[in-house]
Amino acid sequence: MSNRPCSRIACGKPSVATLTFDYADSMAVLGPLAIEHDPHSFDLCDRHSARTTAPQGWQLVRHRVFTDQAGAAGSAT
Repeated sequence: MSNRPCSRIACGKPSVATLTFDYADSMAVLGPLAIEHDPHSFDLCDRHSARTTAPQGWQLVRHRVFTDQAGAAGSAT
């Protein structure tokens, strides 16, 4: 899946999602792992992506994230 670890401190799990911020629209977007690492975004593991919230007054947009782990989301239907 990914060789990039989760961006959260002390978490070494592989990242499965990317969190980006649109400051002009006060929006946080959590979606599938970006193809390339962007220093202005955050790559998150399953656990941390599920627990992510937006700053107060911001909107959080979640795009569906598919993983290849057993028991995780499967193929799109």
